[in-house]
Amino acid sequence: MRKSIATSAATAALFALLAGNASALEKRTYDASAFAAAQKAGKSILVDVHAVWCHICWSQKAVLSNLESDPKFKNLVVFSVDYDGDKENLRRFNAQKQSTLIVFKGGQELGRSVGDTNPVSIKALLSKAL
Repeated sequence: MRKSIATSAATAALFALLAGNASALEKRTYDASAFAAAQKAGKSILVDVHAVWCHICWSQKAVLSNLESDPKFKNLVVFSVDYDGDKENLRRFNAQKQSTLIVFKGGQELGRSVGDTNPVSIKALLSKAL
């Protein structure tokens, strides 16, 4: 099942690129200085704690990919934190599990979810940061 979810997400991303729907979300691997700069600038931020083996994370990735086309989220900055390889930042964000999504507006955390794959509630979570 994990492979089919991953394949579906990869296929959806490829079709979006081929159709000319470039990502509206600014995505990057977590970097403390870039995160601090985004906070200082008052940006809307999503921290996405994920693991490559996590089927819930793949489902979240598909939901986030779908939200990329929503102009409402065009200025959302996304920082990815690797659950297996970045233990220091897991502690920094107090992320106990993979599939954790945390939203900030500037320096203030405004919400988080763990294990949520519902498109409506993920969109609502991201909207808190706008």
